[in-house]
Amino acid sequence: MSSLGKDTKVVILAGGFGTRISEESLTRPKPMIDIGDKPILWHIMKTYAFYGYTDFIICLGYKGYFIKEYFYHYFLHHSDVTFDLSNSSEMTIHESKIEPWKITLVDTGKESMTGGRLKRVQPYLGNKTFMLTYGDGVSDVDIGKLAEFHQSHGKLATVTATQPSGRFGALDLNENRQVIDFMEKPKGDGNWINSGFFIMEPKLLDYIEGDQTNLETDCLQKIAKDGELMAYKHAGFFQPMDTLRDKTVLDELWKSGKAPWKK
Repeated sequence: MSSLGKDTKVVILAGGFGTRISEESLTRPKPMIDIGDKPILWHIMKTYAFYGYTDFIICLGYKGYFIKEYFYHYFLHHSDVTFDLSNSSEMTIHESKIEPWKITLVDTGKESMTGGRLKRVQPYLGNKTFMLTYGDGVSDVDIGKLAEFHQSHGKLATVTATQPSGRFGALDLNENRQVIDFMEKPKGDGNWINSGFFIMEPKLLDYIEGDQTNLETDCLQKIAKDGELMAYKHAGFFQPMDTLRDKTVLDELWKSGKAPWKK
């Protein structure tokens, strides 16, 4: 039986190159691309923190130093301070607005695959159930209900499944080509996709051989064939940030004050 206390680790894969959004990722890693005035990585962490999960392990790779520097200066940038330059540049903290998070930043290799990155953080996980997600997608998934579902079935892993909206509006036509209905970006063709937001048992790590193991095609396919992978169906909002267009959509939602993932 899995154990999911508030000390459960949340692993975030944040080491990829982000080649499909190269307009932004040439200068910084994809998880550090801003939605509003905060990196998408911060938005993802806020979702988990809302449900009480605040112990994060971030898998670094491409331009990982950018993420290290962000959190190194995070406290200073979100606090009111006084610098007394007449007294050896003494600094006084008046008020801090930072979240009470614990963040472990791990260099998991520039060329490592997703499974390899997860394997590299094994020493930080202990022999406990952990959560895992990607550093480039936001959702209004209920992490509490996801955790309950995972604990109910006793399998090695749970993946959150969702049905993405179509890219374009759909027309419902009759036999005379008359438009009966116009549907703005309907759900897809009935297929469910992997949206991340996993919960995994430590034994799953035995399926990962090394840096070049792909979590999805090498590991999850194997445990699925072994009957050890369950899907938590999420019918709400999910949006990855794969392209500049996706970033624009997320930016507009955030600035409108109606971002579905905002807690």
